[in-house]
Amino acid sequence: MSTTKRARMSGRAEVTVAAPIAAVWGLVADVTRTGEWSHECHEVAWLPGASAAVPGARFRGRNRSGWLRWSRTCELVAVEAPRRIAWHTLTTLFFVDSTEWTIALEPVDGGTRIVQTYEVTQCPRWWEWIVVRVNPPHIDRSEALAADLCRLGAVARADAAAAASTVDGSGLGGPR
Repeated sequence: MSTTKRARMSGRAEVTVAAPIAAVWGLVADVTRTGEWSHECHEVAWLPGASAAVPGARFRGRNRSGWLRWSRTCELVAVEAPRRIAWHTLTTLFFVDSTEWTIALEPVDGGTRIVQTYEVTQCPRWWEWIVVRVNPPHIDRSEALAADLCRLGAVARADAAAAASTVDGSGLGGPR
């Protein structure tokens, strides 16, 4: 039996959702709504000087996994509306790792393909040793991230339906 636990240093989740790309983009570009679909990040706020998704904008995410609670400052590194958004976590004295996250969108028949990737770009071995013991779900996040994308699609689909309802003026979601 091996006692060596290692975290995946990169990962990819992909789903196709029945929501238009504009609705999905609107949701991912407004990072303050991440808590509506993420299993771990429950609250996000723009940091002073930022209010929209543009490269260089910073935000802070508040996270929860089991009994653990922490927050991370992130910086947007790429924003290519409505196709791709990428950010990375900033290192600090207490969080010495950094991960780059990307969400890419592609319109497909009947909806949007969402691909989320991550790559740990900085993580001393001693820090990984602590993380996998204190937060075992971070060993392999594949299933959790795929479920996040399904929730993202469901929220985007609901947003699109609400927008259609408002546009048609009936408040009932479409023609009767």
